[in-house]
Amino acid sequence: MNYKFVFDTNSIISAALFRNSVSGRALRHALTIGRFVISEPTLQELEQVIFRKKFDKYFLNDQERLDIINLVESNALYYSPTTVIAVCRDPKDNMFLELATSAKVNCIVTGDQDLLVLNPFENIPIVSAIEFLIAFS
Repeated sequence: MNYKFVFDTNSIISAALFRNSVSGRALRHALTIGRFVISEPTLQELEQVIFRKKFDKYFLNDQERLDIINLVESNALYYSPTTVIAVCRDPKDNMFLELATSAKVNCIVTGDQDLLVLNPFENIPIVSAIEFLIAFS
């Protein structure tokens, strides 16, 4: 089956940093059964967050961070949401809802409580990485 998924920024970074983590396994599994989707705002957030100082201890150099961004771009489907959604208690997370509804994804994978409390959103499940692995195994 060809599923589509939204992974929030923290899930992608966790998957990249800790390959055998639940997020890492979830992202790899998503790529075996479908694709994940990105938008310009979600990609920009990934680019900003991955270069934060707090992640310096995980990367030898900036090229490793750029390699992760390139890997995301090359494995994702790109969407340009046209709908504006303003329902999340953290306004920065609305971009994931906009992307999910625009791309008509099968679910959003996140560990963010601001998104998880909205489950489901417009019939789109919002699940943790472990819930994703259970639901789509």
